[in-house]
Amino acid sequence: MRTSSVGVISERASKLTNPKGTDRSVHARGSGKLRGSCVLGQSGQSPSDAGVTLIEMLIVMAIIALIAGLSYPSLASGLDTLRLRSTSDAIIGFLNTALARADTRQQVVEIVISPGDGTLTANSGDHGFSKRLEIQSPIKILAVRPGLADAEEQGQTRRFLVYPGGSVPKIAIEIGNSGGRKRLVSIDPITGVPQSVVEGSKKL
Repeated sequence: MRTSSVGVISERASKLTNPKGTDRSVHARGSGKLRGSCVLGQSGQSPSDAGVTLIEMLIVMAIIALIAGLSYPSLASGLDTLRLRSTSDAIIGFLNTALARADTRQQVVEIVISPGDGTLTANSGDHGFSKRLEIQSPIKILAVRPGLADAEEQGQTRRFLVYPGGSVPKIAIEIGNSGGRKRLVSIDPITGVPQSVVEGSKKL
C-alpha cells in the first residue's frame, strides 16, 4: 500500500510541474531561445538609440558658433585688405593707361579725380579717348595730394593734365576702408610709373 501511494503522489507531482504532458527538453530549448533573444535585446541598440540626441546636437552647434565667432574678425580683416589692394591695383592700371595714351598718341590727357563721387576719369584733348573708374564701397578716396591751400576744398574735384613728352604730374591718391587701413597710390616723379604704398611702411 505504501508503494502504490507513493507512486500516485509522484505521478500527480509530475503532472503539476509539466501540464499537458509537454516535453521538458522542448521546453528547455524554447526557454534557451527566449533567454538568447532577451540578451540580444539588451545588448543591441534599438532604432531610437542609434540617432543623435538633442543635447549632443546643441553642443555641436555651440562649438561651431564659437569657432565661427573667433575666426570672423581675422577673416573680415583679410577681406578688407584684399579689397583695398585690389582697388589700388585698379587705380594703378587706370593711371598707366592715361599716361600711355598721352605718350603714344602725343595727346594731352586730363585726369579728373572726384573724392566725393569716388570716381576717376581720363579724357584726351580730341575726345577720342575716355576712361572711367569707380571706387567701390567700402573703399573711399580719402585725399588727393598735393593738398590745396584752402582746407575746405580738400574734398573737391581735382584736375591734372598729362602733356606728351612733358614732366609727369605729381598725383597721389589716398584710399582707405572703414577699418582704418590706408594705401597711397602715386606717380613716381622720376620714373613716371604709378606705385602703391601702404602708409607707414615701405613701398610694395
